Amino acid sequence: MTQHTVTDTPATPAKRRAAIRSLQSGTIGAIVEWYEYTVYGTTAALVFGSLFFPQFEAGIAQIAALATFGVGFLARPVGAFVAGHLGDRIGRKSTLILTFTVMTVATALIGLLPTYAQIGMAAPILLCVLRLAQGFAVGGEWGGAAIIAVENAPPGRRGFFGSWPQIGVSSGLLLGSAAIALSVALSGDDFAVWGWRVPFLLSIPLAAVGFFIRLRASESPAFLEEKARQEAAKEEQKAPLVVLLRDHRRPLLIAIFARFAEAGNYYIFTTFVLSYITTQLGISRGVGLLASILGAAANVAMIPVYGRLSDAIGRSRTFLLGGACIIVTATPIFMLIQTGRTWAIIVGIMLFMGLGHGLVYAPLPAMYCELFPTSVRYSGISVGYQTAAILLSSFTPALATALIVWSGGALWPIIVFAIATTAVAMVAVSFAPDRRSVALDQIGG
Repeated sequence: MTQHTVTDTPATPAKRRAAIRSLQSGTIGAIVEWYEYTVYGTTAALVFGSLFFPQFEAGIAQIAALATFGVGFLARPVGAFVAGHLGDRIGRKSTLILTFTVMTVATALIGLLPTYAQIGMAAPILLCVLRLAQGFAVGGEWGGAAIIAVENAPPGRRGFFGSWPQIGVSSGLLLGSAAIALSVALSGDDFAVWGWRVPFLLSIPLAAVGFFIRLRASESPAFLEEKARQEAAKEEQKAPLVVLLRDHRRPLLIAIFARFAEAGNYYIFTTFVLSYITTQLGISRGVGLLASILGAAANVAMIPVYGRLSDAIGRSRTFLLGGACIIVTATPIFMLIQTGRTWAIIVGIMLFMGLGHGLVYAPLPAMYCELFPTSVRYSGISVGYQTAAILLSSFTPALATALIVWSGGALWPIIVFAIATTAVAMVAVSFAPDRRSVALDQIGG
C-alpha cells in the first residue's frame, strides 16, 4: 500500500470553510465546558467548604470541598468510554453535542443548588451527583474537540489546528476566573451568600452561543470516509473499545502517561495555589484570581505558537522542551509564590502557564490523533486522556493540601511531585512516533 502524506491533497475552498467551522466548534465547546469546570474548581476552593461542609473543622472542610472537585474525575473514564464508542460509531459531531448538553445542564443546576444550611446532607450529596455529571461530559468532550479540529486541518497544519481546542481550555479558565473575580467584586461580603451562584448561571447564555456554532460544524471527513470504507467492505463493526485494548495498547499507554506533565500540575497551579495563598498565606483571593487570569492569558497567547512549532520540529520535541522547562522552573516558581507578594505570585503562575504548560499542552491533540487509526481514534484519545485525569488530576488539589498539612507548611513535597510526574511523561513521549508527514487515514496504530 502506498503511504500518502499530508501534502498529497491541497485544501479546496469548501474544505477550508469546513475546517474553520470545525475549528470553531472544537474551540467554543472547550471554552464553554472549561469555563464551567473552572467556575466549579475556583468556587470550591473559595467557599464550598463553609457552604456544603460546615459540620467539619475549617481545614477538613476545605479538603472535603476540594475532594468534590476530584469526584468529577471519577466519571471521566465513563464519559470517555461512552463518548468514544459513540464518536467512533455514530460520529464526532453528534457526540460532542451530547457532552455539551450534559455539561451545561449540570452547571446551571449547581448554580441553583441549596446549601447545607438549607437542606442538610442532601446538599453535598446533590453537589457530588452534579459534579459526576460534569465529569462525564468532560470525559467525552476533549477527545472529540481535538479530533474534529485535527481531522479537518489543512495539510501540514495539524499541530496548529489541534492547538485551538487547547486555547479553548485556557480561554475557559480565563473567562471562568474573570467571572468569579467580577462576582466577588460585585457581591463583596455576600459572595458566599449569593455571589458564587452568578458565574454558574452565566454559563447558560454562553452555552447558547456554543450550541449555535457546534450545530453548524461539519462532520469529520476522516470519519465519513472510514464509515464508507467499512460499509463497502461489509466489515463487521466490533466495539471500538475492544479493538483499542486488543490491538493498540502501546499507543494507549503513551497517551496515558504523556499527560502526566500537565494533568496534575495544571490543577496545582489553578486550584491548589488559589486555596494555598488564601488559607495558608492569608492573601486576598483577588490576588489569586488575578494571577489565574493573567496566567491563562499567557497560555492562550502562546499555545498557537507552540502548536505551529510542533508542525515544524515535531510533537515530541516540542513536548520534551516543555517538560524540561517545567522541571527547571518548578522550584523557582514555588519560591516566588511562597513570598506572598502579588507580583511574585503572578510571575510564577504566568511562567508555568505561558512556558512549560503551554509547550507540553499545545502538541497533545495532534500527537494523540497521530497515535490511533480513524476507527478507534475517539476511543483511544478519550480513554487515554481521561485515564490520566483520574490517575493524576482528580484529587491533586486535595492531595496537595494534605501534603502541606503533613509537611508542616513546606512546599518541597509538591515540587517533588511536579518534577517526578513530568519526568514520567517525558519518558512516555520519547516513544511516540513522528507522523507529521503521514495522512491520518493511513495511520495503523
